[in-house]
Amino acid sequence: MMTNSSHTQRLVLTAVLLCCLLAACGEGASDEYPSQTDDSGTVSVTVPALSEKARQGEELFNAQCSQCHGIDAAGTSEGPPLVHEIYEPGHHADYSFHLAVQRGTRQHHWEFGDMEPRPEVAAEDIDKIVCY
Repeated sequence: MMTNSSHTQRLVLTAVLLCCLLAACGEGASDEYPSQTDDSGTVSVTVPALSEKARQGEELFNAQCSQCHGIDAAGTSEGPPLVHEIYEPGHHADYSFHLAVQRGTRQHHWEFGDMEPRPEVAAEDIDKIVCY
């Protein structure tokens, strides 16, 4: 049986972890990433001012992900835009992007086919990419 004290400790730990996740991108990061979908399925993206971690993530994204997901994550004919309401935190947690990169993912929102795992992308790089 869980004691009241251990239950409280778990709640506090959960709250602290949630705060850390929400603050992971650092000062200067923006929750707003305006986009508008066009007829081709890609989106028009306006990138806000980026924190240092997000700027590093942008460079990594452009090197590792943009071939399929487009510059500024706007999508291409090979992969969906990642700046889309489907990928907002309320629908896909940041960790789901870690899993997609590490394990791959089956097609479920779009008609681009399955995404293969990308083992060459390090976990700490995924954090920066997600921040971006």
